[in-house]
Amino acid sequence: MTGRSRLPSSSTFSAVLDPVLNGPVDRFVAELAPDVARISPRILDSDLSLEAYNLVAAFIDVDGHHSEEELWAFITTFAPRFETQLQRATPADVRRAGLVAGKATWLEKPSVLFEILVRHDAATGTAVGARYRDLAMDLARAVCAIDTMPSPVKLVALDQFRTRLQKAMDDAGVGTARAATPEAAATAATQAPPAEPQKPPRPLAEVMAELDALIGLKDVKAEVRRVTDLIQVENLRKERKLPVAEQSRHLVFTGNPGTGKTTVARLLGDIYRSLGVVAKGQLVEADRSSLVAGYIGQTAIQVRQVFDKAMGGVLLIDEAYALARGGERDFGQEAIDTIVKFIEDHRHDVVVIAAGYPDEMHHFIDSNPGLRSRFPKTIFFPDYSTDELLAIFLSLCVHSSYALTSGARKRVREWFAIQPRDKGFGNARLARNLFEAAVACQATRIVNMKSPTDGQLQSLTARDVDRAAAL
Repeated sequence: MTGRSRLPSSSTFSAVLDPVLNGPVDRFVAELAPDVARISPRILDSDLSLEAYNLVAAFIDVDGHHSEEELWAFITTFAPRFETQLQRATPADVRRAGLVAGKATWLEKPSVLFEILVRHDAATGTAVGARYRDLAMDLARAVCAIDTMPSPVKLVALDQFRTRLQKAMDDAGVGTARAATPEAAATAATQAPPAEPQKPPRPLAEVMAELDALIGLKDVKAEVRRVTDLIQVENLRKERKLPVAEQSRHLVFTGNPGTGKTTVARLLGDIYRSLGVVAKGQLVEADRSSLVAGYIGQTAIQVRQVFDKAMGGVLLIDEAYALARGGERDFGQEAIDTIVKFIEDHRHDVVVIAAGYPDEMHHFIDSNPGLRSRFPKTIFFPDYSTDELLAIFLSLCVHSSYALTSGARKRVREWFAIQPRDKGFGNARLARNLFEAAVACQATRIVNMKSPTDGQLQSLTARDVDRAAAL
């Protein structure tokens, strides 16, 4: 790895791109080498360099583009490490030799090296697999940072690669996170003391682990991870003084109530702060009542007050479509126009998330010509499945030290299964309402006992659930 020399090249940009991959590749090899040597002396630094080579080639190939910039970075990074045809090669040589074409298949399953590390972690309790995952993701993001704007295909591949590695760790019992309900997460955040302005941002890995631990929301998590990956790639380019395409951070969340929109918005605030998008990361919630006044000239003032609270963080406008219901003469339209102006004037100071039902949110976005360009991305929050609702109910039980009898568990699942999944379906709120009603019914039953045992105090029976469901 030492004694790297610059290759002669006619490229005008290879000198700029040379550090883009060299640093992440060096870290990948240097930081894994000591642990890997202890696990298996037969695995050499050259094997780690080859692992990095395959990873880089795969991510270059994943969108089939193979840009000049990507291939020059590939050549200048790996030619000094291997005695191969990369020596004094050009991008045209790489294409003719097919050194990158077809490499994307390498991402379809975890590598043999990664599987060795995970098996070792499972046997010894170490965390070398997690270190590999993090270093490999840094290297993959560095590949994505080569082009001015990473392709959506590359961002999807990033998420899929991370998911495969995490699944392998989870299957081996070395990377499992406890699932949490959005309602519980929101309650915990409400009970926590307010964040101090000088408090450092939460580690990104900690926030992402909390996101991954939420029950359900598979596609939502994937979208948030892609947003996170894009910002990290852009930050890499900024560090290297490379141009970055301007991106709007504002989002539209659509879906029924109780699907975790507020919880995910709060986590996004933490993510944005960790990545330097916003200064504070606090979540401020607003709706029509807090944005629209009843008198001429007052609405703009109220909007300003809400934005002032949200500066440096995330503003979540719930049921945003309600602002557009009154027509052109309604003060809601004034609120929308003012919001557009504030978004433009404070594009680097606040991130706005507009939330509501899918059809109504389409109408909201169309209510002002400036909204569509400022809210380019929509994330849909689907209703929870019956099994996910049961998991949420069980998490509420665990959190409050209750346990379901087998009969009660069956009743809860049956009740969720027959609920109509229509507009306004309550989702996690429905699960919480049933849980709280069941606890109340259990209390009515227990209060007549002379000396209930701890088991009786903690047990929710089928009778409790049936009575709760009838309320």
